[in-house]
Amino acid sequence: MTTIDPAAAPDYGVSASYRTCRFTGLRIEANAEILIKVNAVAAVLFLALGGLMGLLVALTRWPAIQLLDAEWFYLILTGHGANVLLFWIIFFEIAVLYFASAVILGARLATPKIAWLAFILMVVGAVMANYAVLRGDSTVMFTSYPPMMASQWFYLSLIIFAVGALLAVFVFFGTLVVAKSENTYDGSVPLVTFGAITAAIIAVFTLASGAIILIPTWLWSLGLISNIDSLMYKVVWWGMGHSSQQINVSAHVAIWYAIGAMVVGAKPLSEKVSRTAFLMYILFLQLASAHHILAEPGMSSTWKIVNTSYMMYLAVMGSMIHGLTVPGSIEAAQRRNGFTRGAFEWLTKAPWGNPAFSGMFLSLVMFGFIGGISGVVLGTEQLNVLMHNTIYVPGHFHGTVVAGTTLAFMAMTYLVVPLIFQRDIVWPGLAKWQPFLFGIGAGGISLFMMGAGTLGVSRRHWDLALTDAAHAFEYPAAAYLMMALNGIFAVIAAVGGILFILIVVLSILGGTRLDRAGARLNFPLHDRSREVAEYGSHGTLKLPGTIILVGIFFACFVLYYFVNWKYLSELWLFR
Repeated sequence: MTTIDPAAAPDYGVSASYRTCRFTGLRIEANAEILIKVNAVAAVLFLALGGLMGLLVALTRWPAIQLLDAEWFYLILTGHGANVLLFWIIFFEIAVLYFASAVILGARLATPKIAWLAFILMVVGAVMANYAVLRGDSTVMFTSYPPMMASQWFYLSLIIFAVGALLAVFVFFGTLVVAKSENTYDGSVPLVTFGAITAAIIAVFTLASGAIILIPTWLWSLGLISNIDSLMYKVVWWGMGHSSQQINVSAHVAIWYAIGAMVVGAKPLSEKVSRTAFLMYILFLQLASAHHILAEPGMSSTWKIVNTSYMMYLAVMGSMIHGLTVPGSIEAAQRRNGFTRGAFEWLTKAPWGNPAFSGMFLSLVMFGFIGGISGVVLGTEQLNVLMHNTIYVPGHFHGTVVAGTTLAFMAMTYLVVPLIFQRDIVWPGLAKWQPFLFGIGAGGISLFMMGAGTLGVSRRHWDLALTDAAHAFEYPAAAYLMMALNGIFAVIAAVGGILFILIVVLSILGGTRLDRAGARLNFPLHDRSREVAEYGSHGTLKLPGTIILVGIFFACFVLYYFVNWKYLSELWLFR
């Protein structure tokens, strides 16, 4: 890709102020820079709040502690879902969209006033939602299924937030138009921008689904509609609830490519193949939401089978392509960098001390091995009956949204702070360990939740011992152990999360200024980092290490898949 000098671009009567990043050579427009900053800061604040709530939930489900009573447990669980699954992630994704358009393409941000309106609406909606939850009349959990009814302010807050996010997505699309019309790039957009476009397209579908169901539900809470059909609500709501996580997948895969390019100089093995995988996300990824309603008797068997046994596998294929091409591009780059001995010197000599790289690679591995494999199992109609409404389900999406998306976003933050805030990362020694600490904690949470869910532990019941139940019931002893281990790893993840927030906040407030002559990065970028803004492929498949890793993944996939069919066959014996 050829970058056009702004002085040579057509004059459309719109003034813009730019600076050139001295570490990457990327051209950064002032409005884009400030809006990336405020969205990223808001994201981290809601991560802190949602993470605290998540720790309280985990300590309550730890049988030996059981911190909260039932009323507070469900209230905090509602707030936890909204803050981490919606507010933290979508605020950060808006920052990513602005980075992938204005910064990578070297363009001015389209309609900055609308971008500010979008940000204000999102903040108002998020704050209003937390107020509605904490005042105690909106304890409906993340799914908010009717006939449970929240306060009118709860539904209105989510509508306001969704409108703001949708406006921000339109600003992103507008920025792409600006970049093309003002010739700030030549040819096709870079792969990272293409991945962001995928996320934005899915976001439009997701936010539209939310509006379609939340507006009548809000009217219902006002008494203007007499009834909300629960099955209709679930079908449409999961078009938002699950598809919002598909925005995450597209965004964090784009981040994997971005970090690989900027830290080790990686280029995609094949632009066309990677773009095809992103396209498969647009066409098929939202269908995975069907696994949340596979136990609903109102949905036909044909609908369930088509969605979960045919169409969804095409989305899985997209992720498998990225599972090969992302580590493959890193291996190819590392071999070009001189690490050519054996099958794995490229990996052992990778910059593991750079939290951006280590967080990205841990996200890649855990998203695939934990979130990906368990997602296919949950998405299989027959196997779904083993885990439906057990704690296996949140175990799965902690493997995708926490170990996958959140860890990837944390890794990207270690690049955003130096490049956008122009402050170096403080406490570099602790920063090196933070992704490992958070990643180990998140991975443990996922695995032990899924283990407990396989033993039947309920997804939503606050008291594992079922103390007040009319009829006594005992889970297997291993279930209590797994929930205790889940609590321990939640504490580890919380420590990693607190460390991340402290490092980011202190870096922004007091990190070494990087806009001064002679300033150097604690975690340097690759000298080819500018190529993140260029179209092009590495063009090699000589990747022995990656092929071995992919082979291990498939072996684990097949083994775990058929182990669950063995569990299912044992259920059939009791028919």
